[in-house]
Amino acid sequence: MLVLFSCKSDDNGSNVTDPDSGSTPVSAFDEFNPDAVTVSFDGDEITIESNGLPNHTSPYWEETNPLYIEPVIAVALTPGRIGGDRSYSLTVPTSPQIASTSTATGLGAIGISVTGVPIFNDLEGPNRPLEEVIVETFDYAGAHNGPSGYHYHIESYDVPENTELSYDDEKLIGIMSDGFLLYGRREMDGAYPNDLDESGGHLGATQHSGDEEFYHYHIVNEFYLGNVIALFAGDLQGTPNAIF
Repeated sequence: MLVLFSCKSDDNGSNVTDPDSGSTPVSAFDEFNPDAVTVSFDGDEITIESNGLPNHTSPYWEETNPLYIEPVIAVALTPGRIGGDRSYSLTVPTSPQIASTSTATGLGAIGISVTGVPIFNDLEGPNRPLEEVIVETFDYAGAHNGPSGYHYHIESYDVPENTELSYDDEKLIGIMSDGFLLYGRREMDGAYPNDLDESGGHLGATQHSGDEEFYHYHIVNEFYLGNVIALFAGDLQGTPNAIF
């Protein structure tokens, strides 16, 4: 359920835009799965809460679940199923700022996707980058199960079963722990951005901001391993907030 309480605005009722990195456009949160995610605005803060249950099919659902499908990408499945008593909460500023120094991401959730599923980085364990044996466990959504539950590592695949998720397009992926939004590989005009920083970020407008520019990330249009593209493999350019 999506709940909007209040947002930072100017005298004309529009979002206040910071001259440096801009304010997060409120309309972006309309993209989040209302069955999994609750978004609340309180003054200068946004809180995103999720139960981690996606609104798309996967072989990681229990076979009795209507969203269960046989694997179409995964060669092997990791133990466990989608579900259980999971919850994720992230509170970020409405106008996140670029930090003086970037911050490397760690293991575990580094963002929350529009489906409600947490976003992970390009590591499978301490000092262990994603390998072919790990990639073989990902479903078409670019996710698998782990001790912390079902989570995404890579961009989804271009298969007929994928009717919800971004693949080589401009769709919103989610929000990172530093408060900046993450979009797909393309701009809203269909072009690949050519001014991204080392984390895939830049100042620009999106389908959610009209003509207003704000800092946001894109999936970097580079293959990470084989035909795999990581959702986020760089440092966070803002100040990270805890996801718990």
